[in-house]
Amino acid sequence: MEVEHYSKGVLLEPFVHQVGGHSCVLRFNDKTICKPLIQREHQFYETLPTEMRKFTPQYEGVVSVSFEEDEDGNLCLIAYPLNGDHDNLENLDNSDCEPKSKLLRWTNKKTMLLENEKISKEWVRQHRKEEKMKSHKLEEEFEWLKKSEVLYYTVEKKGNVSSQFKHHNPWSMKCHQQQLQRMKENAKHRNQYKFILLENLTSRYEVPCVLDLKMGTRQHGDDASEEKKANQIRKCQQSTSAVIGVRVCGMQVYQAGTGQLMFMNKYHGRKLSVQGFKEALYQFFHNGKYLRRELFESVIKKLTELKSVLEKQESYRFYSSSLLIIYDGKERQEVAVDSDPEDLEDLSEESSDESAGAYAYKPTASTVDVRMIDFAHTTCKYYGEDSVVHEGQDTGYVFGLQNLIDIIKEIRDESSE
Repeated sequence: MEVEHYSKGVLLEPFVHQVGGHSCVLRFNDKTICKPLIQREHQFYETLPTEMRKFTPQYEGVVSVSFEEDEDGNLCLIAYPLNGDHDNLENLDNSDCEPKSKLLRWTNKKTMLLENEKISKEWVRQHRKEEKMKSHKLEEEFEWLKKSEVLYYTVEKKGNVSSQFKHHNPWSMKCHQQQLQRMKENAKHRNQYKFILLENLTSRYEVPCVLDLKMGTRQHGDDASEEKKANQIRKCQQSTSAVIGVRVCGMQVYQAGTGQLMFMNKYHGRKLSVQGFKEALYQFFHNGKYLRRELFESVIKKLTELKSVLEKQESYRFYSSSLLIIYDGKERQEVAVDSDPEDLEDLSEESSDESAGAYAYKPTASTVDVRMIDFAHTTCKYYGEDSVVHEGQDTGYVFGLQNLIDIIKEIRDESSE
């Protein structure tokens, strides 16, 4: 990365694959995202045990983010290097970022005043009226999106599927709007914020399918107020968290069979019974045509390995953290059964029964990623300022992992019968 280029500022764009959490996640470049720095989470990444690194996003540093408004009335979030921190950011690949002057702004564009004397005042009034109506319509649509707990959007067949997440991921839209509003309200008192840079876990997938699971039987941190504590306990008791130690916090899936993007938010996830949770998992691994059975062994292996790692972590508590499961929803290549033998070498033994006829499915994109995220309430005995020190493993989290593994195995076994 060229420090000179970066020092001019990089416009932060919405991260379109955020499906859960209330903290705003922004796109820095194709391979890097950023989110507001919370001291406890920052400390976690900087003191992360080596054996856990493969199960968390790579930490890439800290930037300073300012809330700015340009001459056209566009509200922007711009990232700059921290003073004296250039050396720590030199390894960042910033090749796909453009200076803020060359990028499109996002959200809250104000109506521009037209100063051309040849344009009549009546036209200006009409133009403003039309813009206001459009803005009101968009606000109504956004409010509807926020209230929709499960949303299906039909993808344009001619367009790029991945690019269409940008305009139709309701949770991402919600988080970005709230973040801008918070910063706008505080703009008179504060205009510099620290954000941490993290690996974009979806960057290697063409059509990322993302499942966000809230892990553990307890969600409140040790420093939570009595009101917050009671609220979090109630959410756990009224959801699958109390029963199996895991609940759906968000989901996005591309269903090739219907050509639809499906989004599920945390409010729907809280209402699910254990059977409903199992059905949601089945839906996550089903692309509308067939169940992606070739993914099961990989995800079970990684979850089992993560469980083994966490069982060895002394005193860590990952309260309110999430677990992401990610795979590529791009439809796999169809290969004719009577094709050249070399083309069939990699055919899965579990090719889809639903795809009856002369075709079987070749799993060309069966990589699954499993990562822990969101550590704002994580605690450990090495955090000297914590008043409460826990002993042993995080049994609530491990309990949730084991149940998750068992349920995925049930779906696998039932689908092969």
